[in-house]
Amino acid sequence: MAGGLIALLDDVTLIARKAAASSRDIAQAAATTSTKAAAVVVDDAAVTPSFVQGVSPARELPIIWRITKGSLVNKIIVILPVILLLSWLAPWALTPILMLGGTYLAFEGAEKIWHAISSRAARRGGDTVHHEPDDSTAASPDDEDSLVKGAVRTDFILSAEIMVLSLNELTGRGLPERAAILVGVALVITFVVYGVVGVLIKMDDVGLALADPSRERAEAVRRLGRGLVALMPRLLTTLSVVGTAAMLWVGGHILLVGTDDLGWHAPYAAVHHLEELVSSAGGAVQWLVETGCSAFIGLLVGSVVVALVTTVRRVAVRSR
Repeated sequence: MAGGLIALLDDVTLIARKAAASSRDIAQAAATTSTKAAAVVVDDAAVTPSFVQGVSPARELPIIWRITKGSLVNKIIVILPVILLLSWLAPWALTPILMLGGTYLAFEGAEKIWHAISSRAARRGGDTVHHEPDDSTAASPDDEDSLVKGAVRTDFILSAEIMVLSLNELTGRGLPERAAILVGVALVITFVVYGVVGVLIKMDDVGLALADPSRERAEAVRRLGRGLVALMPRLLTTLSVVGTAAMLWVGGHILLVGTDDLGWHAPYAAVHHLEELVSSAGGAVQWLVETGCSAFIGLLVGSVVVALVTTVRRVAVRSR
């Protein structure tokens, strides 16, 4: 009897060890896979603070929390089942879907660049630039429901790209394992992105509190507070620039690999040939060449899409 109990305990211990190893493997895979969607993550973190501009500071974090919950619903409840079903029934559709996401990334990056160029040109010419209001920010800052809905709609597009990019890294794994890893990806990315956003939007409030002259504080603390207030606009601008560059790079890379997978090998082969030409200079130079080529392709494709979208918008406005 005692021997049977000991054998049972051994079996339970073995199962527990296997479960722990499996959990560690899933967690590690989720963390690794999350890095593949870095461009979209940076863009997500750069875009989200704009949704709470003009909102009372006391309501900023509650709104971010509501957007966080909406983002989790987007990723886990809506997007995850759809892409897993596609990967099971129509895996051939994932590459075109991924390329659509890459094209959207390229479009977003190129649109930001051309918008910045046109705005700067207009300022130099003394003109005032008028833009159509974005649906996600057109609502009154006091209308939290409208703000949250707009943010969650924008998040849906970015979340879809993140999840499809992540799924593309898991082609060799079984369906249950893919599902578990993607749930981990959704949780990690969502809480990291919106946690960072929460810190960013409150940092200037922290700086103002530290710099408050009505409170008795050391001058070094006040200087730190003033430094935080001055730093935040620059940090958000830098984050936006990095996000734009990353979107062009990742979008172009997705299009390069996708066209090669679909049978058009010339673009990918040309970039690979350039990498081989600089192979003697080291891996870092090869990476820069590949990244530069991908970003150029992303900018080129994105600019074409920007031109098409702009033309369609103008025709639609004239036809009203």
